[in-house]
Amino acid sequence: MSAMDTDDVSVVLPSTTQSGLSLSLHPLPILNISEHLTRLKLQQNNPDPFVLGALLGTQNGREVEIVNTFELAVVEEDPNLVDHEFLVSRRDQYKQVFPSLEFIGWYTVTAKPTAKHIAFHEQFTTHCSTPLLLILQPSLALVSSTDVNAQTLPFKAYEPSIEMKERTSRSVYMEVSYNVETGEAERIAVDWTARGGGSGTSLESHLQTQRSAVKMLHERILVLVKYVTDVIAGQARPDAGVVRSVTALIASLPASENKYFREEFDTEYEDVQLTAFLSTLTKSTNILNDLVDKHIVLTSGKDDRSAGPRRRMGRQGGPAEWDRFH
Repeated sequence: MSAMDTDDVSVVLPSTTQSGLSLSLHPLPILNISEHLTRLKLQQNNPDPFVLGALLGTQNGREVEIVNTFELAVVEEDPNLVDHEFLVSRRDQYKQVFPSLEFIGWYTVTAKPTAKHIAFHEQFTTHCSTPLLLILQPSLALVSSTDVNAQTLPFKAYEPSIEMKERTSRSVYMEVSYNVETGEAERIAVDWTARGGGSGTSLESHLQTQRSAVKMLHERILVLVKYVTDVIAGQARPDAGVVRSVTALIASLPASENKYFREEFDTEYEDVQLTAFLSTLTKSTNILNDLVDKHIVLTSGKDDRSAGPRRRMGRQGGPAEWDRFH
């Protein structure tokens, strides 16, 4: 069981309580969350890792669309605290590309919401007044995959609410029904997820194929190395065609680490750095020249204005000359 599934007190209102929210879920969030879970399972070698992410979408009154997602980080010292700086940074990055999308909630993987989910919910209220919660239920995915006719996605959405009971209030969730906004091509991908595509089988098969290809390449390289070693040692008869093929293969490889390559690389690198430095120096000199020209223009204009009154007084005479004439 996950660390967030240990609370027995239910924080979900009974199914008789209906939410008036009209929620639409796009295929991309479904696939992103499924891939997020699969990747953490393989990376951490943990069948039940902690998954946390943000929901991006649009909201118009009581109509909400979940369009995209991105992963979230927690504080290293306390895994129960969201890294808000990371959240704001990623949200702003998405806003630059998709200006119409807003942060509307968060997602995780669990069997049902608990009190610890409420604690996370309160941390997200600083970014959205009523953040939605979308959970992936792996147990529901396993049940759906055993039924050929089952088309239920292993996702449930919840809207936050307040419950008044015995003159006290508490934060709770009420389940929100949703519909999947999808075209024909997207429907195929969603059906793949609903039938257990998020279990990691496809990814494991792909990685196994890549591993087999790398293993085969390694074995063939060892065969070539052994053949060349035996030819040099005189234990195998040289074949001109094979030797030419090996030479052509080696010549097609990227330059390896050797003395001559390093010297040439360092020379070219220094030339590039010197060119960049000269370009920067030329640009700085040009800016300084423009600044000096502007300073000369401003200074010369100031000198002309200050010298004007003195020239006029020279022509008209000083106070003593004025007294002699009058």
